[in-house]
Amino acid sequence: MTPAPQIDTVDLAKAYRLLNHGPTVLVSSAHDGRRNVMAAAWCMPLDFDPPKLLVVIDKSTFTRELIEASGEFAINVPTRAQLDLTVAVGSDSGRDHDKFAALSIPVLAAERVAAPLIGGCVAWLECRVLPEAHNQSRYDLFIGEVVAARADRRVFSDGHWHFGPDDDALRTLHHVAGGNFFVTGQATAGEGR
Repeated sequence: MTPAPQIDTVDLAKAYRLLNHGPTVLVSSAHDGRRNVMAAAWCMPLDFDPPKLLVVIDKSTFTRELIEASGEFAINVPTRAQLDLTVAVGSDSGRDHDKFAALSIPVLAAERVAAPLIGGCVAWLECRVLPEAHNQSRYDLFIGEVVAARADRRVFSDGHWHFGPDDDALRTLHHVAGGNFFVTGQATAGEGR
């Protein structure tokens, strides 16, 4: 039995560290009583103060429709144990049905946005859209200002990821194309730590 998550607030100045190792993420959104979640491989930190991130969200997605209507979204960092869920939400549109209900996705309440947070993940970043119409329209590129961040202290604390030998199911996913993923490997520390 997997121990319950131990969720802590992450200092916004260190929120970029939740993404700088390049994990696949789940983007959740909500507006006017509807909600959705999709997988995204292209998400990265952009700035420290205020903390910002970039995420690519295709024009055809229902998630984008909800983000454009609400002006906010959440980034959820899924685990190896959530591989099947990640593939499922990335392969199916939520325009015609509620993925949360259909896939029995557990939800956590966000602090600053209406978008639901995905239970079982190891990190969550709540974001407000910084409108950049040209980038959004031409490149499907959204800039989010991170307004709240949390992580599971079993694998992220004191501003650092620390996956141990017993954390296999909690390792983050990294999409490498064609439906294939790697998981986060062994950590090593450099001199400049």
